Amino acid sequence: MDDYSTLQLPDGTQLAYEVLGSDHKPEGASVPLVFVGGTTSCRRDASKVSSLLAKHRQVLVYDHRGMGDSKTRKDDPFTIETLARDLLSLIQHLQWSEVALCGHSMGGVVVQSLLFLPFHRTNPTPLRFHVTHVVLACTTFTPVLDPKYGLKFPRRPTGPLTRELIRELVRLTMLPNYDPEWFASEANQKRIEEIVDRGLIGRSPFKTILQQKRAVSQYDFTGFHSRLSPDTQFMIIHGELDQILPFSNVQGFLRLIPWARVVPVGDAPGSVPTLRFGHDWVEYFDPQVWYGVFEVFLQAGCREKARL
Repeated sequence: MDDYSTLQLPDGTQLAYEVLGSDHKPEGASVPLVFVGGTTSCRRDASKVSSLLAKHRQVLVYDHRGMGDSKTRKDDPFTIETLARDLLSLIQHLQWSEVALCGHSMGGVVVQSLLFLPFHRTNPTPLRFHVTHVVLACTTFTPVLDPKYGLKFPRRPTGPLTRELIRELVRLTMLPNYDPEWFASEANQKRIEEIVDRGLIGRSPFKTILQQKRAVSQYDFTGFHSRLSPDTQFMIIHGELDQILPFSNVQGFLRLIPWARVVPVGDAPGSVPTLRFGHDWVEYFDPQVWYGVFEVFLQAGCREKARL
């Protein structure tokens, strides 16, 4: 994770980011796409999909403040709005006039907060770029109060933390990201060990993760969705087996954003074979499936715009 750029923000935060596919011009059907990660994530967690998409468009991946290679102040207030303004600064720094956004879990909340900045109650901030498409993946629009859902941590055992014990804690922490059958499958054990290793070296400080967890319980989007522009297309990706955020959020989003579409199911290009997948959606299905989902969604919108 050494080949990255940084953006210094006025408050002292330093954001680490990469623009994949940087040889592509951000125009027409190749509108740039930004992956906004969730709680505990670092910028390369969705690399199985982002690397494919970068073959035809620019793709921005970055570490949230305090995660991965990004740095922040010790007294960071850390709110969803702060993370949204970080994203705003990154996009404006890249001088993109159009952009598509994909927010996963907490990242989906950050994306919504970004879209709502022009309507902020006390500090409205215009977006100097047009958001053409938004993918909201396994996310929510309201803090989760049901104790059945949400990010949970295993109890820390007493005694010294050996490497093997840390590995087991990481493994237990990631378990809710998948359904029990997927996690127990022999076919997935090698990939699970790879994800555990990634968690050990991904520089995800526990203090920052707790700040993220607190931030996703302290926001209020009441009344904002009705102000979104129908010119921005939305697609909802959410699995029926999600153990961190309820699948019922799909219907909630469709009520709030009536023109949004749900990722289609079937054999046609741009579809997934089934909605039976868990919270860490990129780990389900062949990456080419997800690549097709994104490209069909993004290109269809551009074709519709061109006909107008």
